[in-house]
Amino acid sequence: MRIAIYVRVSTHRQAQTQTIEQQIERLQAHIRDKGWILEAEHIYQDNGYSGAKLNRPGLDALRDHAVLADFDLVLITAPDRLARNYVHQVLIIEDLAKRGVAVEFLDRPMSDDPHDQLLLQIRGAVAEYERTLIADRMRRGRLNKYRAGKLIPWTRPPYGYRVDPDHPREPALLQLDAADTAIVLQMFEEYLEPRSTLYSIAKRLSDLGIPTPTGKPRWNVSSLRWILTNTAYVGRAVTNRTCSVPAKHRKSAMLPAGPGVGWALRPEEDWIVVPVPAIVSQEIFDRVQAKLSTNQKTSPRNNKSYQYLLRGLVSCGVCRLSATGRTQSSGHHYYVCRGRTDALRAAQGQRCTARYMPANQLDELVWQDLCAVLVDPEIVRHALERAHGGHWLPQELQAQVSALTKAIQQLEHYQERLLEAYLVNIIELPEFERKRKEISQKRDALQKQSLQLQATATQRIALSQVADSIEIFCAKIRPMLEQADFDQRRQLVELLVDHVVVTNGDVEIHYVIPSQPEGPHVPFSHLCLDYRNHLRRSQRGSRL
Repeated sequence: MRIAIYVRVSTHRQAQTQTIEQQIERLQAHIRDKGWILEAEHIYQDNGYSGAKLNRPGLDALRDHAVLADFDLVLITAPDRLARNYVHQVLIIEDLAKRGVAVEFLDRPMSDDPHDQLLLQIRGAVAEYERTLIADRMRRGRLNKYRAGKLIPWTRPPYGYRVDPDHPREPALLQLDAADTAIVLQMFEEYLEPRSTLYSIAKRLSDLGIPTPTGKPRWNVSSLRWILTNTAYVGRAVTNRTCSVPAKHRKSAMLPAGPGVGWALRPEEDWIVVPVPAIVSQEIFDRVQAKLSTNQKTSPRNNKSYQYLLRGLVSCGVCRLSATGRTQSSGHHYYVCRGRTDALRAAQGQRCTARYMPANQLDELVWQDLCAVLVDPEIVRHALERAHGGHWLPQELQAQVSALTKAIQQLEHYQERLLEAYLVNIIELPEFERKRKEISQKRDALQKQSLQLQATATQRIALSQVADSIEIFCAKIRPMLEQADFDQRRQLVELLVDHVVVTNGDVEIHYVIPSQPEGPHVPFSHLCLDYRNHLRRSQRGSRL
């Protein structure tokens, strides 16, 4: 029998205490007792990987080799070494079983006996409970150590700090790096100079060849801002500052919201401050924060010199990133792709080649197209019909539903007559079963078709109500279009336009159409609130 073994430890500390080797020795001893043969390439191990996740290199290699039929049995010390989650255990065991590979646990051999399967389920549930309990205890223990100042709240120390290799979380052993500290001090002092900006400092550091905190050659503005706003440099390392919340923002309307989790600040009274050595004075730090706040308020992206009608709604069709408004020194206004202006992307050779988008032309183009939609609601009605599929007339739907109902009733009548024929011995049992099965299959198929048609008819009724509400809304808003000021135009654009895609000279406008008859008093586009809502959209193309 060809054997494979799988061993795992959760932390690197466990790996250093020879826990992996102990598991391997136990499994090899059992294999020798059985007289089996174990090849070295069939020893799969994961050092420092949690059993709560399936994304483990050793486990992935084991499953990949099982597909190739390299072994017949996988030997593991205990179920919790395979996974801490019972669902994951069952998933892996069933996946291996499909490949003809059995799984055996050394501590408690399993079989198909119901008692063994029940025991496996109980042990899996206990392992999952233990993992949750351990995680909660570790979280609470860390918070208590943070409050007592006995633990540094960093997985990676900030730029300028050095931790002890053997005790990386010990505050008393935290040290300052002289060279990096000098650079940090220079960052703070240089930013306070009259005409200094984050971009100019990042460019100077990159030109001097000073590596970033992660060892890269190019500095970016976000890294500098993080350093200049980090309270650790004035002696206060803050933790328990944020919490996870559902994601509500994305880089572009053409990109997904990601995993659906974002971050938000906790109340300030919940923050935990751990004292660390200071690098800059509180006075300099406060002056830097004041300048950062002032520059942010007076930034070109926050200026009021031009009212961008499509602010936050324009996306680049070349690189799929969003485009922001920019006013040139000549007085011209443009929407510019973020991929074109990002210095880091340019340094990496990934700069977008899309041309600048004239703001006044694009705003006017979208507004005229929006007015055309509101003046002619038939465009929206047609888009709704196309989105829902089909252009059947209500009477045709009714006729099809009626025909299907009659066909189902006729099949039920045939089934009754077939039963009568069998009861008076006209047909034999095998013939009766065969014909009854055929009739049942036809009846089920017709019933499914009938349900689909009924759903389509219901959808058509709802569609008609939505279209009617849109016509009413358009009739109310139509007289106001010519006299609408910027705020009113912006409100309409936010209401009905999801995003605008500009690919060089081509413009594609994605509209948001209400899918419920409750209608226009509810905002259709939740672009700045929730990107994960599923909205009915139509689109139109234009040329810029």
